[in-house]
Order: sequence, then C-alpha cells, then structure tokens
Amino acid sequence: METVEMNSVSLKRPHSEDDVANADEIKRQKTSEKSKTGNDSGQSIVTEQPDKSLLEDTKNEIIPNEESEEQEDEELEDSDEDGDPESFADMMKHGLTESDVGITKFVSCHKGFSGILKERYSDFVVHEIGKDGRVSHLDDFSVPVDDEVNFEDPSEETFTVLSDEDKQRLEELQLLKNKETSVAIEVIEDTKEKRTVIHQAVKSLFPGLETKTEDRDGKKYIIAYHAAGKKALAKVRTATDPRKHSWPKSRGSYCHFVLYKENKDTMDAINVLSKFLRVKPNIFSYMGTKDKRAITVQEIAVLRITAQRLAHLNKCLMNFKLGNFSYKNHPLKLGELQGNHFTVVLRNITGTDDQIEQAMHSLREIGFINYYGMQRFGTTAVPTYQIGRAILQNNWNEVMDLILKPRPGAEKGYLVKCREEWAKTKDPAAALRKLPVKRCVEGQLLRGLLKYGMKNIISAFGIIPRNNRLMYIHSYQSYVWNNMVSKRIEEYGLRAVAGDLTLKGATAVHIEEGDVDNYTIHDVVMPLPGFDVIYPKHKIGEAYKEMLVADNLDINNMRHKIRDYSLSGAYRKIIIRPQNVNWEVVAYDDPRIPLFTTDLDKLEGKPLPVLPTDGKFRALKMEFSLPPSTYATMAIREVLKMDTSIKNQTQLNTTWLR
Repeated sequence: METVEMNSVSLKRPHSEDDVANADEIKRQKTSEKSKTGNDSGQSIVTEQPDKSLLEDTKNEIIPNEESEEQEDEELEDSDEDGDPESFADMMKHGLTESDVGITKFVSCHKGFSGILKERYSDFVVHEIGKDGRVSHLDDFSVPVDDEVNFEDPSEETFTVLSDEDKQRLEELQLLKNKETSVAIEVIEDTKEKRTVIHQAVKSLFPGLETKTEDRDGKKYIIAYHAAGKKALAKVRTATDPRKHSWPKSRGSYCHFVLYKENKDTMDAINVLSKFLRVKPNIFSYMGTKDKRAITVQEIAVLRITAQRLAHLNKCLMNFKLGNFSYKNHPLKLGELQGNHFTVVLRNITGTDDQIEQAMHSLREIGFINYYGMQRFGTTAVPTYQIGRAILQNNWNEVMDLILKPRPGAEKGYLVKCREEWAKTKDPAAALRKLPVKRCVEGQLLRGLLKYGMKNIISAFGIIPRNNRLMYIHSYQSYVWNNMVSKRIEEYGLRAVAGDLTLKGATAVHIEEGDVDNYTIHDVVMPLPGFDVIYPKHKIGEAYKEMLVADNLDINNMRHKIRDYSLSGAYRKIIIRPQNVNWEVVAYDDPRIPLFTTDLDKLEGKPLPVLPTDGKFRALKMEFSLPPSTYATMAIREVLKMDTSIKNQTQLNTTWLR
C-alpha cells in the first residue's frame, strides 16, 4: 500500500453561471470550526463561508450556570454580522493549516477531487451509537404510561395556563429575588377545574412553592408562597429534586429520551432545555457531545422530569425534537457510547465515477489516518497547543501572555480592544472593562488576575473551568501525536514493524521481530505522551524524545507539580477503518433541496426527495460508523484529498464566490 504526501498548492476553481446564481445562498450559510475543506493533487474543495462569530466557539468557551451575564452575552453574540468573504479570508491567512499541526499524510492512492462539504447543515447527520450497539433514532413521540394508576401527570393545560408575566413573578418568588412573600394570580374564568389547573401548574413548574385559594373583593385568587421559607428553597436549588410525593415509586428516577437537534451543539441544547423547564443544566446527562453545524440524534437522560413535560417542549422549541421516552434508574455517563454513525453529502463533486469508487473502496478496506482534526487546535493565530506546552513547561507568564496578548486574524471587536488594553496597561481591571462578554477564557483569566494578583497566575488561571484548562494540554498531546504518526507512516509505511506497539487488552506491548507477520497496520497504536505509557522501540521512539526536548520537556518526567496537569498518557490506533461504509452518487439541480430524509422527515411523513436522473450537479452521499474520539472530517479528507483547515477553505471559497 502506498502513502501519499499532501501538497500545499493554492488552487482555483472556475465558476459557472449556476455557481454565481447560488453564491448568495451559499454565502449566507454559516459553519463552525468543525466544517472543513482543502485541496490536493491539483484539485480543490469548496465550502460555505465561515462566520466569524462561530469560529470562536472553542476559544470562547462558555461556562455553565453564569446566568447573570447570559442574556447580555447572547445579545452581543447575535449582533455579529457575516463579514465580507474576502476580508475574512485575508484575516484567516494568520490561521493554522494542516501541516502546522502535523497532518501531512494520506494512505490512499486515488487522485483527489473537489466537492462542497456542509453546504447545508442538513448535509451532515450524526446518529449516536449506544453502548449496546444500538443506533439512536427519533421515531416515536408517544409518552409512556405509568404502572401506578393512581398517579396522574399534570394535564396539557398545566403548561399554558400561566402567563409569561405570572411565570416571571413566580420564578422571582421561588428564587427569593425580591421582597415579596407571595404572588397572587387572579382566576379569570372561575371554576373549580380552572383553579385546580393553576394549583397544579404552580406546584409542578415551581418546586418549593405552595398554593391556596383566597377571596379578595369578590374575586378568586390563587396565592403562591414558600412552604418553608429559605430552607425549602435551598433544598430545591441544591438537590434538584421536585416534590417527593409527585414521583411514583415504581417509576425510574431518570427520564431517558432521544434528542433530535439541528444546528445546535449539545451544551447549547441542554441550556435551552433547562431554561424552558426551569431547572439547572446539571440534572441532564449524556454520553457524548455532538457537532453544532449538523443534524444530530443522541440519547439524553434527565433527573425526575416527566416525559409529558419534555414532550410539551416539542410545541415550544425550534430546531429541537424530543421523543422515544422511557424511565430508567440510572443516568448516562460520558464515554459510554460505542461511536457515531455519519450520513454525509458532498455536493457538486468533480470526481469521475472511477475516482469515487477508488476513494470509497480505499476508505472501506484500508481506512484513514486517525489524526486529531483541526478543531482540536483552535482557530486563531495562537494555537491551543502552544498554551498547553507553556502549562507543561510551568511557564505561567507565557500562559498568561498567549491567552491575553493581541493576535492577528479573525476575532470579535471587543476581544481586540481587550487585548490592546492589556498590552498597553497590563491592568486586568482596565482590560476587563473592555470585555462585555465575561464567560470567555480571557474574561475568566482577567477576573482571576484581579482576584489573586499578577504574582499568582497559577491561582488566577485556576478560575477557568477545569475542562477548559485541560483542553490546552490535551491539545499539546494531540499535536505531538499527529506529528509522530506522520513520521511513523513516512518511515515505515502501512505495515506493522518490529518495535511498533499494539494492545493486549488494555496493556501496550512491543511487536517483536518474530511476530511481525501476525499483525497489520490496523493493530498498531501510538502513545500520547505521558508518565504511564511506553514508546515504540524504533526511530519513532527517539523522535518523541527529540520533539519534547525541543519543547523543553522531559519525556521521562511528565508529572506536573499541579496534579491536574500531570499527563498519564494514552494509546490511539494510527489507522481507523470505518464500519458500515456505503455510498451513492446522485444528480440534482437545486442546491437548496435535501438529498435524503431525516428521522423528523419520516415522522412527519415527508416523501423522499425526487431527484432528476440527469441533473446539473452531482453529489456523493456517504455513510459510515466511527468509534468515539475519531474525526469524521479526517475520513472525508482521505476521500477528497483535501486540506481541512479553515485558513485553506476560506481562501478557496473566496475565490469561488468572486
């Protein structure tokens, strides 16, 4: 099997009248950093124009439960407009390319061809594969019936009987946000049934509140009040469990459901659901986070929220659907999934039938290099791996400088002003005043510096949520791994050799000379650097040491004085062979029509799209399943032979939009 090195060639694609006619439509489409395109072998790949505000999702990490700033932040984020494609591409000249992060090799021999990736977010569909191997699908909106016949869920009217003003006043009462000790709700149509519904609504939607009926000036009022003052409220806010008597003993404590979402990432979706249900996001659990710019289907579990309440959200929310409800006694845990099944459409492809067949057969039989994708490394001129390296070096001044210093490239205006102020004054208070959005990493670090002082950067950095801090050092590990895998494939090709590593259960062992014939490239793993891994016994083992020495790190001492930043390491297969690979080339005329039906389409009875047999454009529809922590964009890269960096795709796309 032959390996192919990627060429860095700037390529142009001629555009037709049809391209020009659809340019505005494509320009309007937005992409996240997970949308990728590139070029190789004299071919180009074009995607839609990325939106500046979305490209910063990784760097401006949102910290959950900072509700006081949420509305202001959302307004600021929503106010950003798409920039001119040429000026944006010019800014992205300072971004990363694949070769900057060690992604340089291909395993297939076919000639690359062009296509449009994620022209519509509905061209990228992800279905989660659970730990039992079952693929998650949304195919049932019905609500399960309890075994306890005496228990009744709140009626449908419960969710609509209260006005928005009533709900706001009740929430303020529930959270003791004002000095009122009660809220009075007038019963407009005074019947016993209507009063009962209002009582139910208050008690089910605002746990901790009790109600009673009073006559005032000849009118009936429902009075809501705290059952036991602040003590009851504290229980509601910390235990996150509703009124005990309202949950049947025979019912599992967790409602599991399938979440179908469009163009939202998983945490955004959880935050939206928690707002509408008036609960904290931490009562939700899931097995993995999914892409934003896609249609995704995954399982979610929530503590003691009824299926009926969840099903009601289907009438309130845009771009979400909930279904396949069941009650179980356990939450979900991150990493429990077996993987994801992808359905991807690459539009306006230029490859011949032979090229496409060769590419897809190679993907199915050989696979692709299991590189960490570009989204692992950030989108600006300061890659996340550089910050991770500084953390591991214990160089905290550099950590602070890399996060806060001015940088070229695409950034929101308020971040630019904040960085300029920091460079000029080194005053965290002054820089923070320039930053209306406080939930980003920069805002968190500045608040930490304000609290702990400039001489205690470690504590200031510790204010940033743990997962965000670890993201930096994991990025450095990924950077090393990508570079080492490229060297390994360049040196030894696509065969197992003596000194390679393979896994026996969870333990890594070296392949001995006499056993080489018993292994293939698909058995070979390589380590992410750490204190609890071993390294290959050939040239690549030395290359690891040399790379870390060049970065002023000791491969034999990966323990950090701060325990969180001690790297134990891990092993990762160097070649992934996707499962359930299928593909089809279809013709189409209208770039706006979907090329397959989704779960929601099927539930709503929408017919399959009728496609012409001789359309103006061709698309490649492909399906495949991948294990967790692998990047679908790296599989698509192997098919198209493309550079998936935002820097490359924006430059190519700008040429096309002209």
